[in-house]
Amino acid sequence: MPSLKEIKQRIDSVKSTRQVTSAMKMVSASKLQKAQQRILNARPYSDELDKILLSFATRTQRVVHPLLREVTHEDIKTIAIVVVTADKGLCGAFNMNIIKKAEKVIDKYNNKNIELICVGRKGRNYFKHKRFIIREEYIDFFNRLKFDHSRDVMNLTSSYFLEGRYDMVVMIYNEFKSVIQQNVVEKQLLPLEDLEETDDRFLSSFLFEPETTELLEELIKKHLDVQIWRMLLESSSAEQAARMTAMDSATDNADDMIKDLTLEYHHKRQDNITKEIIEVASTAEVIR
Repeated sequence: MPSLKEIKQRIDSVKSTRQVTSAMKMVSASKLQKAQQRILNARPYSDELDKILLSFATRTQRVVHPLLREVTHEDIKTIAIVVVTADKGLCGAFNMNIIKKAEKVIDKYNNKNIELICVGRKGRNYFKHKRFIIREEYIDFFNRLKFDHSRDVMNLTSSYFLEGRYDMVVMIYNEFKSVIQQNVVEKQLLPLEDLEETDDRFLSSFLFEPETTELLEELIKKHLDVQIWRMLLESSSAEQAARMTAMDSATDNADDMIKDLTLEYHHKRQDNITKEIIEVASTAEVIR
């Protein structure tokens, strides 16, 4: 049985931990609010850009630009998988869910050459330990996330794709739905897909300046820029939501543990007092 001093030390230790988890919960809530606002600000531009690209691409043959070319399973020799995890832990199953999804995708293409582009320290550390080929890594920037970071990923993947080093680029990230719900998403970045549906409002005749190829290339790069930026924002929001939920649960568990330890402390103290009273009474009886 632990002594009163040991129980008191455990109570103090749990209280200190509770202060940390409660503070982390509030910090994550603040960061989540900012990240959600950034997503809301990015969506209108992203949606309109997608419509313009969709309109332009549906009237242009895919062979006009290599980033639009259609590939079959047999054409694919090398695949780049962009794995977006967090730089830190203490966010529940957030990182492991993404890693498990990445491993499933790797197993799906196990007969292909696979290279990883790791965004986030946790994914980098895991796959480096597993000895996968990591072509590039981007770590320690989620606290200062900027649009330039998405552009770096876009420039790397698109240049390697155009050079023929990659036949397909896939991005795996955690999509933010709500504070208690995040979905792990596998999204094909290159070659561009989902450009078949059309909207008559955007198919009226246009005159383009500069020429088709140059304009299409610029639109595609902007499209990739914004898509990757949205995915990074989604991942950042999902991370903060997962951490806030995990820290909220940890704080509640700490409260329960403090109650149990306090009750144990009082029971132990009462037992000691009762024992001392019995000893005093017994001694007095003997003396008398």
